[in-house]
Amino acid sequence: MEPNLPRRLRRDRTALLVVDFQERLLPAIHDPESVVAAAVQLIRGARELDVPVLLTEQYPRGLGPTVEPVRTAVGALTAFEKTAFSAWGAAGLPERLRDLGAADILLCGIEAHVCVCQTALDLLDAGFRVFVAEDAVSSRTRANRTIGLDRMRQAGALPVSVEMVLFELLTRAGTEEFKRVLKLVK
Repeated sequence: MEPNLPRRLRRDRTALLVVDFQERLLPAIHDPESVVAAAVQLIRGARELDVPVLLTEQYPRGLGPTVEPVRTAVGALTAFEKTAFSAWGAAGLPERLRDLGAADILLCGIEAHVCVCQTALDLLDAGFRVFVAEDAVSSRTRANRTIGLDRMRQAGALPVSVEMVLFELLTRAGTEEFKRVLKLVK
């Protein structure tokens, strides 16, 4: 990491990218309830802290829409539809990230070894710092999840957990925001 960059995530330079939590993918995913719960917690926390949230769907005609718990958490967002495995290939998404002024991208989604990994690699190549909320990422098998997460780390993506990142974005206790976010992680 370059020495002049802040080491911590900051709200004013971060966006959350939620990748492909879709109806026909989820039943085959390792530990689906846990990964969806973590993603929902992360999305709600990001929204509470005014961190922009973006959502993708891989070929929704074939894989279905975003699963209901994630859809409810993101609210009225329109998903960026894609057929490329990397979210970077979704029409309009790169421009939206740049318009937001995001330098740091927080990732969650499925599958770790395909869409999430290729997205992370492309974001790193495009000059973004990438933080992967590992408890909100999965694949069909535990092995593919592990390999995908390892590859992202080795490429330069930084591992975080949902709770870790929410408290990092908060920066301090004793505020009304803190109380609201604390309710999400308990």
